Amino acid sequence: MLQLRPGCECCDIDLPADSDAAYICSFECTFCARCATDTLRGKCPNCGGELVRRPRRAAEKLANDPPSTQRVFKPEGCGKRVA
Repeated sequence: MLQLRPGCECCDIDLPADSDAAYICSFECTFCARCATDTLRGKCPNCGGELVRRPRRAAEKLANDPPSTQRVFKPEGCGKRVA
């Protein structure tokens, strides 16, 4: 099950579970739409994987399977892209 991390790893903006502005890679590194497209150009700086829009979990499912509360913030890696 996806963790649905609460914020962008680059700019630390909040990304609630129902946000349509969250992007992830296959390792669930999480970025906002602006960082994913403008800064990272669709490529995860951690693994080099493709960034895609994160699916949203239905509201009725969030009670039993809540989003993660653990924030990951790595601004030092956001200016670099993995080749």
